[in-house]
Amino acid sequence: MNIFDVIGPVMIGPSSSHTAGAVRLSLLAISILGAWPVKAQIALHGSFAQTYRGHGTDMALLAGLMGWLPDDARIPQAMDFAQKQGLEYAFSTINLGDLTHPNTVYFKLTAADGRKCEVIGSSIGGGQVLVTSIDGAAVELSGKLPAILTLHKDKPGVIFLVSSALASAGINIAGMRVFRANKGGLATMVIECDQVVPEPIINLVAALEPMQSVRFIRNVL
Repeated sequence: MNIFDVIGPVMIGPSSSHTAGAVRLSLLAISILGAWPVKAQIALHGSFAQTYRGHGTDMALLAGLMGWLPDDARIPQAMDFAQKQGLEYAFSTINLGDLTHPNTVYFKLTAADGRKCEVIGSSIGGGQVLVTSIDGAAVELSGKLPAILTLHKDKPGVIFLVSSALASAGINIAGMRVFRANKGGLATMVIECDQVVPEPIINLVAALEPMQSVRFIRNVL
């Protein structure tokens, strides 16, 4: 743990969980979408649902969807800027169950080209975040490092194929986690890397036979 984990992030207040964490969740969501959203449905769970107006979580979430950082002085005016930029948005509350972190948000985002994604993530304290679901698939994505997200057929040898492709391109893997609902069905893999992965390498991984889709997700911390 470094000193910044103790004293918290540089940010516009009032709360690292409700402001900095909210901004970073939105930044991860637009990186997962891979485009600027033009429509955003945002549903808040738990503490977020109870306090998002008073703590400015709604403004922080919009700020992140526009690519702003947690210390951006414009955050209190995020709603005005979103309207000027033509970002259609709607806030609601949702109950995701007792086992869900109290500071959790569900995004349903749409880009101008029709791309869509659904993301569930939590602000877990001190500005730290964790995305736990992308398009209904379980993941664990912290945003601390650049990452590759794959959707692929669950079969032997996939980890070897992907790690070999990255190694041949000089990409070092910092961490890897694989998630699946059923044996032999579809699985997701989160591969955190020590460096930004160039688009040609992402395309190389996407061309591997078991792959259904591959996304590069930039770090937000």
